[in-house]
Amino acid sequence: MPVRALRGAVQLEHDDRDHLVDSVQELFQRMLSANGLDSEDLISVILTATPDLVSEFPAKALRQLGLDDVPLMCAQELDVDGAMPRVVRILAHAETPLPRSELQHVYLGGAAKLRADIAVSSRR
Repeated sequence: MPVRALRGAVQLEHDDRDHLVDSVQELFQRMLSANGLDSEDLISVILTATPDLVSEFPAKALRQLGLDDVPLMCAQELDVDGAMPRVVRILAHAETPLPRSELQHVYLGGAAKLRADIAVSSRR
């Protein structure tokens, strides 16, 4: 089975633990649903957050979904002048028969502007 990488991002309205957890969970569930995946298909997930998000580790949101046996890693985005604030990004590696051209990458809220060329779900 081929290994593919799925991308997603969400811009939070503010830095609040519950808002971050809810937003990350919604993003991740939409990523899986849009690609017909479940947790058994996952190999690993990398989550990043912009430096202005400090209320919670984004990976904790996925642990609360029951991803106890999937390797997760959090990192901080580069602090680049003019970068979009309050963004969590996800890069999930999964086994899927889908070719790269059929993968559905999900960008929610303001994050849809980051990759309008590949975003398939920009509404929240």
